[in-house]
Amino acid sequence: MTRAPRLAAIDLDGTLLRSDGTVSDRSRAALAAARDAGVDVVLVTARSPRSVREIAADLGLTGLALCANGATVFDLDAGAIVHHFPLSVDVAHRVVRGLRQQVPGISFAWELELRFGSEPAYEERRDNDRWPRPEGSFPPCDALAWHEPMTKLLARIYDADLDSVLAATRALCGDEAEVTIAGAVFVEVMAPGVSKEAALIALAEERGVGRSEVVAFGDQLADVGMLRWAGLGVATANASPFALEAADEVTASNDEDGVALVLERLAARDAQPIRSASVGA
Repeated sequence: MTRAPRLAAIDLDGTLLRSDGTVSDRSRAALAAARDAGVDVVLVTARSPRSVREIAADLGLTGLALCANGATVFDLDAGAIVHHFPLSVDVAHRVVRGLRQQVPGISFAWELELRFGSEPAYEERRDNDRWPRPEGSFPPCDALAWHEPMTKLLARIYDADLDSVLAATRALCGDEAEVTIAGAVFVEVMAPGVSKEAALIALAEERGVGRSEVVAFGDQLADVGMLRWAGLGVATANASPFALEAADEVTASNDEDGVALVLERLAARDAQPIRSASVGA
């Protein structure tokens, strides 16, 4: 990428956000400089719009945010979801039944637009400091007692291998859902065709932005598609092997201002890479 991109798609957890959930002063300045240079900064995250709108407001970001791995498109200015692609509850129930048979101790939670739902077992083991129960959540209930569509289903893994649960979930879903990893303890299930990549492509096409004019930042399996699609895909040094393999370039970690380093370079139209990573490295 020899000049500043027109669009920067940035994941939050493990990418822009530091391990303590904050954004550094350097990253804030880099985001502002990128926007001043004409870059459209778009948050693309597994998070619900609930927390994304707070983070975006704190960073002074406006426009659209791609949330829930692309299952919701949120208008930050209007404070409303403008596109929603829900998962069938029948598919969700199949996943719940199948994983309960294969993964002892697994528990489930789900999103429905701006609200959160969960099982009592999920709440019993919640890390209240890292993921407090959202205000306005649905009362806890068994996942099989939930009979509405879901924005996404979250399977929380405690003692099992995440990759094996990912494979088992994909086998249960077939082509009726998209399955990914968005964090260290969650396998997430969305409607078929839903992904960060698909949401980003749709947004770029709507705005007349070509893929060569897009830079994407990420750290997890959920980010792989958009890292591969973007003209420049950048993984943070702390990223999973999935993201590292998919990226064109590896920057510093989320705790070392990795996103800021690349944005500063691109905003200044300096095409020299900070640190390159060949695919498969």
